[in-house]
Parts: sequence; structure tokens; C-alpha cells
Amino acid sequence: MDEGVRIDIIIDFSKAFDSIPHDRLITKIESSGVDSRIVMWIREFLLGHLQKVRVGGQLSEEVRVMSGVPHGSELGPHLFLAYVNDIWRNIQSTIRLFAGDYIMYGKIMDGRDM
Repeated sequence: MDEGVRIDIIIDFSKAFDSIPHDRLITKIESSGVDSRIVMWIREFLLGHLQKVRVGGQLSEEVRVMSGVPHGSELGPHLFLAYVNDIWRNIQSTIRLFAGDYIMYGKIMDGRDM
């Protein structure tokens, strides 16, 4: 954009923190060769979270959290990156990853690139 050319795509996946399925994340971490004790610790960390919601004066029942990584934790950004670290394999754009921010972009060089 600084060069005055059109950009193919810009995507920000910062909201994806909430939608990462725990089972797929754990599978990816296991297949990456991480020590099984660490995988077990991460599994317990993720699967041990419960949540409930208050609307007005009513409090819901507790339910197990099945997706997402905890916001504000030291581990959360690392888990997010573990989940998306292989997405570049089939993409021909520039990719920038930092914590919850994931941006892809590419220049449109001529009309045939659209």
C-alpha cells in the first residue's frame, strides 16, 4: 500500500482466538513432536475451563469450554500460533503472524492477478 499498488487480500484473524477447536489444536501439537508430558499439560489446561453467563440477574449453568484459547494468558498466543503455523503451505501471499494477529496480503501487479 505504501508503494501505491493495489492489494490482493488483507485478513485479520484476531477473533480466531475464540474459535480454535481444542481437539484439533491438541492433535496438531501432538503431531509436531512436542513431548507427551507437555501435550498432556496443555490438554488439561484447555479442557479444564468452564464458563457461565449472567444476563440480568440470572446465571446460567456451567458448561465446558470446547474451543478457543484463554485471553490474557501467557500460553494463549503460543497456542494460537501452534494452530495456524502451517496455514502458509498452500498460500502464495505474504503472511505476518504475531500473537492473535494474522495478516495475509499480496500485490496486484496487473489485471490478470485479480
